[in-house]
Amino acid sequence: MFPFLPPAIAPTRQSRRRFLVSTASLLGAGALAFGQEQSTFSTAVNVVDVLATVHTKKNEIVRDLTKDDFVLTENGRPQIIRYFSKESELPLTVGLMIDTSMSQQKVLDSERTASFRFLDQVLRESKDKLFVMQFDMAVQLRQPLTSSRRDLEEVLPYVDTPTRRELGMQDGGGTLLYDAVVQASNNVLKNQRNRKAMIVLSDGGENGSMATLMDAIEAAQRADTLIYSILFSDSSFPAPPFGFGGLDGRSVLMRLSKETGASYYEVSKKRGIEQIYQAIEDELRSQYSMGFVSDQPPEISEFRSLKLSTKQKGLIVQTRERYWAKA
Repeated sequence: MFPFLPPAIAPTRQSRRRFLVSTASLLGAGALAFGQEQSTFSTAVNVVDVLATVHTKKNEIVRDLTKDDFVLTENGRPQIIRYFSKESELPLTVGLMIDTSMSQQKVLDSERTASFRFLDQVLRESKDKLFVMQFDMAVQLRQPLTSSRRDLEEVLPYVDTPTRRELGMQDGGGTLLYDAVVQASNNVLKNQRNRKAMIVLSDGGENGSMATLMDAIEAAQRADTLIYSILFSDSSFPAPPFGFGGLDGRSVLMRLSKETGASYYEVSKKRGIEQIYQAIEDELRSQYSMGFVSDQPPEISEFRSLKLSTKQKGLIVQTRERYWAKA
């Protein structure tokens, strides 16, 4: 094995074993140190991610809190926050969910213009990914996940209301909001690892989905996805009818946002669509990310309640109120 070494310096079997053991120890120690530096967790450990935005009572975003400022419970039991970071620079995966039913016809141009500017300001082509989905009497993924600003800018002009021919062929419902949220959650966002959010532009009208409002909320929760809702309606168009459960469009959008830990906005004369997009961008860039490992590992997959608060009084924590604990 070592024909070129004289007997006096040729390694013995015992010395080779000591060398291999010491090398393995050094490599193991280096890997452990690297792991500690990166604050990573074993894939065998179920780390629950919690995203949060904190506001004052005047709705000002609070950006300077630390891990020790938060208190977290699961099903009423205190949990240890294992890792903590501020999310201003971490990657985003965002879906633009655009209502293209006939009730939105007069506001679509404004939505497209504002969406162009939002993409231009938010998308970092080296980090972030976006997709575009429209929904009316059908759900269409107009642009799959991409980091290309050019791809997104090219597809947005084609996000439009149905043609007369398509309306004539219509069979069934006319605004599949819940189905769109479920499809985006299950087919696009569920397996993504970055921070995830949908931005839903709609009047909140729902007509014809196979899914229910609760189905949509639970799909987003299972995919760890925030839903930012923007109520944008044509005042000359009749208000959308009450949907399942007697909820009007505003209440539907508010529930989608509240139960996934995001914000609800309403376009008005005092607050335009561009100002709302700016507010959403500020929130996305000012989140806190926390992770914990439950003190009671799930034996069956189930929803568990979460409560996150701050030790400092007078602050409002915006986060999801439950998560899907996967066995």
